[in-house]
Amino acid sequence: MTTNRTAPRPVYFDCDTGIDDSLALAYLMAAPDVRLVGVGTVAGNTNADQAARNSLDLLALGGHGHVPVAVGARGYRVNVFSGGVPAVHGANGVGDVDLPVANRAVDDRTAVDLLIALSHEHAGALHIVAVGPLTNLAAAVEADPTLPDRIAGVWVMGGAALVPGNISPVTEANIGHDPEAAQIALAAGWDVTVAPLDVTMAHTFEETHRQALLASANPAAVAVGRMLDFYFDFHVPEYGRRCSALHDPTAAALCAGGITPAVAPAVSMEVDTTHGPGRGQLICDLRGQRQAWHDRPGARTRVVLRIDDPVADHLVDVLTR
Repeated sequence: MTTNRTAPRPVYFDCDTGIDDSLALAYLMAAPDVRLVGVGTVAGNTNADQAARNSLDLLALGGHGHVPVAVGARGYRVNVFSGGVPAVHGANGVGDVDLPVANRAVDDRTAVDLLIALSHEHAGALHIVAVGPLTNLAAAVEADPTLPDRIAGVWVMGGAALVPGNISPVTEANIGHDPEAAQIALAAGWDVTVAPLDVTMAHTFEETHRQALLASANPAAVAVGRMLDFYFDFHVPEYGRRCSALHDPTAAALCAGGITPAVAPAVSMEVDTTHGPGRGQLICDLRGQRQAWHDRPGARTRVVLRIDDPVADHLVDVLTR
């Protein structure tokens, strides 16, 4: 008897490879319904070149050394890249863990050129998971305005809808580092699902989960488990214990279909690109939702406000199976 199985969806991963990006990347390598076809890097948690090095090394460790990695934007449209956040992700972006160096260089193309090429190769089927500033996505849309027509869906980690921000009272880092690019990317005319701090801070990776990664037979998972030791320390003041938020892996798991949002209305979104206290805020129009959550007619940007599935358990299950 033959079982019909949907072919894994091709995924392009745009990232600023820090620790949670690494967890997301390891997950995408292991997820059965995903075929990782390209990685592009952007300045954020670390610089774009270091992010590419981290990605190359982790891909090789996870048996995906064939996946092209291209360096993207090293800076932002208006804001100045300040050198990353070593207090959060370590001096090298991956918790000061030394990964085995892959015997491979970055792709000759830029991240923008790689994304556009992949959109033609996988026209109508390519999914984008973007977990850093949206600088590369905005540049790609400007370079090829027909790009959104060939993309099946975009999955973004960014913003804060109904909760505080993390780099200002209202602003989350990925959107806030390059608000101008985020506005272009979100308004590009493709289907976007945004996983904001509302859900990524509500789910945590605990020490039991980290130990499961360390004990697994998956070398990439073991490496991420080691990185998380650094990341857990950073989160102690926030949670009162050693654990971490699940920012980037949540967007990856939503794209892969491994978790299903409980509340995710399609609404209009804007990014504050002014230079006042609201700069970088993701403004989601959630009016008229008091009686029941519902999609607004014509809206193509969906905001995930609640996930009931245990995200961390799902990640561990995929990474250690």
